[in-house]
Amino acid sequence: MKRTRSHPVRRRGISRIDQPSTRTYGWFVRTGFYKRRDGTYVPRHRKFFGDVTHGGKRRALRAARAYLAKVERTRHKKKPRGLRRAA
Repeated sequence: MKRTRSHPVRRRGISRIDQPSTRTYGWFVRTGFYKRRDGTYVPRHRKFFGDVTHGGKRRALRAARAYLAKVERTRHKKKPRGLRRAA
């Protein structure tokens, strides 16, 4: 007998896409939202991880989590300040 979860797991920044009409199945990662001039918010980083491309749902989710972790690490790094020139 297969176990099912009573409530879905919360994965911040990772969404599941199952769209039979376009045969699209996989995980979509969005992170680093910023505000545009027109007032809307859009993600700075976005990437799709297809089930077929990565060899199944679990492997695609694993790749999506790894990508999200990598982006989060690089996003929070401080950039070294260059030399300032006198004006």
